[in-house]
Amino acid sequence: MSSVLEITDPNFETEVFNSDVPVLVYFWADWCGPCRLVSPSVKALAEMYGDRLKVVKLAVDPNPNARSKCQVEGVPAIRLFKGQELLVSYEGAIGKQQLQSMLDPHLTHD
Repeated sequence: MSSVLEITDPNFETEVFNSDVPVLVYFWADWCGPCRLVSPSVKALAEMYGDRLKVVKLAVDPNPNARSKCQVEGVPAIRLFKGQELLVSYEGAIGKQQLQSMLDPHLTHD
C-alpha cells in the first residue's frame, strides 16, 4: 500500500470506513497552491508507513459529499480515520515532520 490512491465520493466509504488499517485522507484541489507543497509529504508518508497506513487523496471540488461528511472547510486538509472514528483532523499547509508527529501516536509499530 505504498502509493496514494485517488478516490471519489462513490467509493469513499468503502475505501476509508471499511479499511482494515487506519486511513489518511488528503483533501486537495488543483487550484490550491499550498496543496502542491503538501502533496510530496503525503506521498512520502504513504511509502514510509507501508502496510500500517492506507493513504488516499480526494479532490474537493468534484466530491462534495465526502468533503461535507468530513467537515472540510479549506484545503489542504488531512483526516485520519480508523474505521469510522476520526483520529486526526488538520487543515492548512503542513510539513512532513509535523504530519509524521501527528500520525505516529495512532499507528501501531511492527
